[in-house]
Amino acid sequence: MIPLFPLNTILFPDGRLALQVFEVRYLDMIRKCIANAEEFGVVPLAHGDEVRKPGQHEALAGVGTLASVVDWTAPLPGLMRITCVGTQRFRIVEATQLPHGLWMADIVRLPHDLEIPVPMDQQDVANALGSLIRTLQQRGVTGAQMPMQPPYRLDDSGWVANRWCELLQLDMMQKELLLAQENPVLRLELVQDALTENGLLN
Repeated sequence: MIPLFPLNTILFPDGRLALQVFEVRYLDMIRKCIANAEEFGVVPLAHGDEVRKPGQHEALAGVGTLASVVDWTAPLPGLMRITCVGTQRFRIVEATQLPHGLWMADIVRLPHDLEIPVPMDQQDVANALGSLIRTLQQRGVTGAQMPMQPPYRLDDSGWVANRWCELLQLDMMQKELLLAQENPVLRLELVQDALTENGLLN
């Protein structure tokens, strides 16, 4: 079983996520993960709030992404700031909430995306992402501040699709469907549709 961190956001493989951790259930979890070099699961909240409240019921989405802590600080007692990177998508088989509020789950890991070149019909999606990266670099945005981290695999369907999934202002259900989509080219096509609908493609 793995510990879960339910959030109102979605992490994709190779994506970076910065978190402020202050609830006891998650402080203990993160400390154990760091000490044992273990991963935890970032899973979207289908219902409920990130911070536990009396009488609140949390409901979890069925898919998530394993996360590995790559940087952390503890500026104050009871507060940790962590940066984690998504590694592999998973489906929840069964999730159980422990008495102190931490969710644990049996999971099935989903296959890593096959490295498939961006098809000609979706090349405009990769070009738009490359243009965004260049614009940010020209504005002096440092590597650490970039919304995506190198290497910039602009020729890989899954990588391009995942970065747009993180950037686009989509509702949680749409992002969950994209995360669950196991065909990276089909995920890229769905991203292309969303970009077109938002007027972000020429």
